[in-house]
Amino acid sequence: MGLRSFAAARLPVFGGFNHAKAAPAPVEASSFDTLVQRLGYLPKGDLKRIREAYKFADEAHLGQFRASGEPYITHPIAVAGICAEWRLDAQAIMAALMHDAMEDCGVTKTELIERFEAPTAELVDGLTKLDKLQFSTREESQAESFRKMLLAMARDVRVILIKLADRLHNMRTMQSMTPDRSRRIARETLDIYAPIAHRLGLNEIYRELQELSFRYIHPWRHAALDKAVNKARGHRRDLVARIEHDVARAFAEAGLKVEIQGREKTLFSIYKKMKEKHLSFAKVSDIFGFRVVVQDLPHCYMALGVLHQLYKPQPGRFKDYIAIPKPNGYQSLHTTLVSPLGTPVEFQMRTAAMHMVAEKGVAAHWLYKSKGEGQSAQQLGSRWLQSLLDIQDETRDASEFLEHVKIDLFPDAVYVFTPKSRIMALPKGATPVDFAYAIHSDVGDHCVAAKVNGEPVPLRTELRSGDVIEIVTATGASPNPAWLSFVRTGRARSKIRHFLKNLEQEESRDLGYKMLAQALRAEGLALPSLASDDEAAAQLWHELARWAGNRHVDELLVEVGLGRKIASIVAKKLARMLAEQGQRPDAVLLSMGRFAADDAPAQGQVLLDGSEAASVRLAHCCRPIPGDDIKGYLGRGEGLVVHTAECAVGRRLFQRDSEHWIAVAWAEELTRPFEAAVGVLMRNGKGVLAQIAMAVSSAEADITHIAMSDESQLRETAEMQILVSVRDRLHLADVLRTIKRSPAVLRVWRVKP
Repeated sequence: MGLRSFAAARLPVFGGFNHAKAAPAPVEASSFDTLVQRLGYLPKGDLKRIREAYKFADEAHLGQFRASGEPYITHPIAVAGICAEWRLDAQAIMAALMHDAMEDCGVTKTELIERFEAPTAELVDGLTKLDKLQFSTREESQAESFRKMLLAMARDVRVILIKLADRLHNMRTMQSMTPDRSRRIARETLDIYAPIAHRLGLNEIYRELQELSFRYIHPWRHAALDKAVNKARGHRRDLVARIEHDVARAFAEAGLKVEIQGREKTLFSIYKKMKEKHLSFAKVSDIFGFRVVVQDLPHCYMALGVLHQLYKPQPGRFKDYIAIPKPNGYQSLHTTLVSPLGTPVEFQMRTAAMHMVAEKGVAAHWLYKSKGEGQSAQQLGSRWLQSLLDIQDETRDASEFLEHVKIDLFPDAVYVFTPKSRIMALPKGATPVDFAYAIHSDVGDHCVAAKVNGEPVPLRTELRSGDVIEIVTATGASPNPAWLSFVRTGRARSKIRHFLKNLEQEESRDLGYKMLAQALRAEGLALPSLASDDEAAAQLWHELARWAGNRHVDELLVEVGLGRKIASIVAKKLARMLAEQGQRPDAVLLSMGRFAADDAPAQGQVLLDGSEAASVRLAHCCRPIPGDDIKGYLGRGEGLVVHTAECAVGRRLFQRDSEHWIAVAWAEELTRPFEAAVGVLMRNGKGVLAQIAMAVSSAEADITHIAMSDESQLRETAEMQILVSVRDRLHLADVLRTIKRSPAVLRVWRVKP
């Protein structure tokens, strides 16, 4: 069926009106013969293969029944029938018929490949949940199954089309389930499947899934809203008829051939608007609107002109999604006009081809691929699917991957421009950092500043539609962990996390190597070379890693650096292995390694110069600075946490877990200043804060944070705590003396736990 004739068949005749109430579910293909009647678009050879798949599925599901009591095979037939509405190919229809065969009937992938070839088997495998016995929690199992499905979908979009058809039929037939189970499935549908349908432009399914989910999650609210909408529909019947009459006459006078389709907001969208904007039902004004389908693109803009001459448009309510399509390929002109009774009415103008893409999304590619229609939606869908593969490359944890995907399933978008006028769609609330990563991961990684419309702005600035964004990069720059608190896109979040994880791995590896070298020095031995050309040393490292339960030496060093393995224990094992090869302790190395701080195991000292980031943390309880006596606590998986020797928190940890403490010391050359907490008791008065800030500045230090209690403003004296950035203890003493000289300061001290 051609595009024009299909559109005419689907669109109601002039004067028709679709109501907000969810349309009754279409008659399902309940028998295979009914399904075959819908597959007339396929060659006879394909129908023969589909019949074989049906027989295979029927035998596999023999004796299985749905909760409603129907034979289970009716469900796969109905799913295949929905896929047939999109005119999917034979492989997809076969996969739809067998989509539960592997999961519920013990059929293997190998068996499917032998009988129906690899492409069909891959589709079925992509739709099959992972074995729940592999996971400790239901959530973990669900996350892994979603990841498997989404990655299969990224390779072949037919996977998600079949899955959405499966979910749609399940949602239509949930009456027999218990309320708890139906509510859980509806919530999952609303959180995951409906947004995926929207992201791929499948708006028909998107709206129906939302409506059905709403009915099961909030049955009372759904029923109340349904009643209110039916009542309101009767009250405005005359207004709708008058608008239809006026619009028809205006288009007839202009000589434009159009088809008009009345539409109402779904109950879920009305509920969502009431909830988000805190409105009563009576205050939701744009419940109904009209869709105008025209012959070609120029007629869209001509129709807009006719409507603006008929009724006054509301300023700021015109949107051109034809010139700038939505991320899922949606195209239409939107305008809101003021009706004769003063109520706002939305009109949408689009061509029949745009209408098909708007309702069917990526599925329009199969419906009209002979005419090349639906390509824009297909390309935009493919772009998003490709981004899933990029996120997967950097995210091995299934729950984290699902979190990134959920972030990207955004309903709203802002449209911004590159300096070369390329349009980019980003989620609402996106920042210049999201924009930088959308351009390229290298641009994001090296981003240091941004300009919006030529003006410098902070990197956390929210972008608005129409902004022109310019990113400033620097060669030595790298992602900041603080960016994770404001970025909105899954791509940006996964790239930043991936970089930080790699950085942590590298630093932990270097720290682990340093600790192992110093622990082995206490045994009077030098660490073997890590060079790949030294075969004997490489074999030794390989055996050590295998003894420790690691796949390779880098993993072992990272675990030592993160505290998951004790350096002294690994060093003793390595010393025994070296002794077996004939190596003896060296007297010089032994004398260098024989020292231990307090009762900590003799592992040698780790020198801190300030260049450590992810693998070494200075404890916030005592905030050690160069010159302080310090100890290092190697927390399990936390890296090295450094406390002052007098820190009460550190002492409690030492008593409880002494074997995880190692000797640490400050290096002679330091690469950065360090933060110290300073308490100040002062007289309340004007300009006191400025005096203290000037005193700190004159001592060549910086204030990085100020904290003051609200009660301080009501008393004669006030107490505040500041973080100052200093070089060492001597510099801090100078800062304290300088602050004490301020007339308003009564007392100043270094804050300790």
